[in-house]
Amino acid sequence: MRSARKLEIKTPEQLLVMRRAGLVVADALAKMAAAVEPGITTAHLDEIAASVLRAHDAQPSFLGYHGYPAVVCVSVNDEVVHGIPGSRILQEGDIVSIDFGAIVTDSRGQGWHGDAALTAFAGDASAADAELSNVTRTALWAGLAAAQAGGHLGDIGAAVERVVRSAPHPYGILEDYTGHGIGTQMHLPPSVENFGPAGKGPRLQAGLALAIEPMVTMGSPDTEVLDDDWTVVTADGSRASHWEHTVAITDDGPWVLTAPDGGAAQFAAMGVASPAGQHR
Repeated sequence: MRSARKLEIKTPEQLLVMRRAGLVVADALAKMAAAVEPGITTAHLDEIAASVLRAHDAQPSFLGYHGYPAVVCVSVNDEVVHGIPGSRILQEGDIVSIDFGAIVTDSRGQGWHGDAALTAFAGDASAADAELSNVTRTALWAGLAAAQAGGHLGDIGAAVERVVRSAPHPYGILEDYTGHGIGTQMHLPPSVENFGPAGKGPRLQAGLALAIEPMVTMGSPDTEVLDDDWTVVTADGSRASHWEHTVAITDDGPWVLTAPDGGAAQFAAMGVASPAGQHR
């Protein structure tokens, strides 16, 4: 799935189609996050995402992918990623990671993907869970800011790891599950690790699109896969957070295709140049 194939470089016109897919993803994630509360089922979130897809005449990236049976991934508490939505009822204080992808088709019938994830809470979050999510989200944005033309792929993982390792709590960073290239397929080369030294790996080129997605645990980074062959849980039962965005690398800086404002506000606060304001 992530072989040493040539990197897929998009034209500006193709990135605009990916932006459309990214905005569908942003819309669905915002609606699902707003719906997270004690008493709802995880299947309800899947229904919300499906309705957003219908409204935008878009297709799901996840449904049917290697046999995956749902539109979204909903991972609760010690579930890190790939949780299958169903009859589970959310409880007060649950930490809920929601991962979603959408496909928009261009005028030639080619589908283009957008992929993002966020962490939400059912009811009030504990201070520890809130900080876990905040550190993961901050690490994501550090990685996005490092997605600069002329840099190296390793710059992204190094930026993510730097944030996580600088936190007072000894969080775990998943190593077996990474980000990825994205475009005409949901998963394309290269794999985007959330750790490692800067200055290593292939050069980042304008037109490359990446899904950057740190997955961080409260304890050990070791994981197991449940009997459903999808749901990834922490081996020690500790809680986890997952944040993700799809970013396009441009000569003017990173453009976050799955953020409603393209990342403009966050990058401005970080002092990072970005063309996001031109493409809202």
